[in-house]
Amino acid sequence: MSTLLLIEDDPLLGDSLQRYLQAEGYTCLWQAAVDGVAACWHQADLVILDRSLPDGDSLRHLPGWLARKALPVIVLTARVEVADRIAGLDAGARDYLSKPFAHQELLARIRAQLRQLGDGSLQVGALQLYPARQAASWQGQAVALSPTEFALLATLARMVGRVMSRDELLNQVWGYDHFPSTRTVDTHILQLRQKLPGITIETLRGVGYRLHAA
Repeated sequence: MSTLLLIEDDPLLGDSLQRYLQAEGYTCLWQAAVDGVAACWHQADLVILDRSLPDGDSLRHLPGWLARKALPVIVLTARVEVADRIAGLDAGARDYLSKPFAHQELLARIRAQLRQLGDGSLQVGALQLYPARQAASWQGQAVALSPTEFALLATLARMVGRVMSRDELLNQVWGYDHFPSTRTVDTHILQLRQKLPGITIETLRGVGYRLHAA
């Protein structure tokens, strides 16, 4: 069964959620603050993240955590403004649930995110990726990609809508032990744009790249 990482500083809600999710058959690791999250991150398959933690807005830490390992993240928050939801998604979250919420709704959202991981496919608009087969298609037509091109595109697709720095991409696609230059990332982005002119990979000068959903 999947391992969930719950980051929630409210002891009553944290204990209640942990008990509920474990009763549903999941392994649930619970952290009440930022300290200790890094040690648990690699063990998790999905993260449930309270936006308001003792040291402030948890979204400040989310890009750094995702750079360690790309995971689906569901943000929990009492903030209901559209701008707050956008901030969570832009930081790399996959879903957003406003407090108060029913435990059953959170469970349904967890299952939906894990199903996407389980079937091995990623979809961004007309782009379909199948990591297990290293296969890609655009509007139903197969697209030939090298293993590195596929890994780069899949990394951007998992974080669709979020800016990823060149260093993050180097870490997740090539691994720092290979020490390629950041120009390697630029070259592969250019190759993806040439092979998939229908997708939009935005360049943010001095920052990195972002794949748009449409």
